[in-house]
Amino acid sequence: MTITPIYAAILAFVFIYLTLRTIKLRRQFKVAIGHGNQTALERAIRAHANFAEYTPLALLLLAMLENTAHLDLLSHGLGLALVTGRIIHAYNISQETEIITIRVIGMTLTLAVIITSALGIITALLLQKLG
Repeated sequence: MTITPIYAAILAFVFIYLTLRTIKLRRQFKVAIGHGNQTALERAIRAHANFAEYTPLALLLLAMLENTAHLDLLSHGLGLALVTGRIIHAYNISQETEIITIRVIGMTLTLAVIITSALGIITALLLQKLG
């Protein structure tokens, strides 16, 4: 497994950025818990949380796909789609005047990675059993 760690490392830096931005806004607005009715902070919190909710599962499935199917090009494509989707989504959800269509594109890319990886794992395992 040499592909997934590349994308995991890139996404780790995105996560750190989202974390630091949330901390900065908490300090700026002097809000320790919750969002204190600050829209910018609320959006930063949700961008950070959404990233934390979806990224680990997608990376786990990508790693499993890489190990079971051994399709390097597909794994790279899914890794790029995941990074792109997560960045697009995080950026757009953070904007007070977001473009919802672009946010949806980010989530669609993320979900496509999860679905494709899951189906690829199942397919590879079935083919291994049959072959």
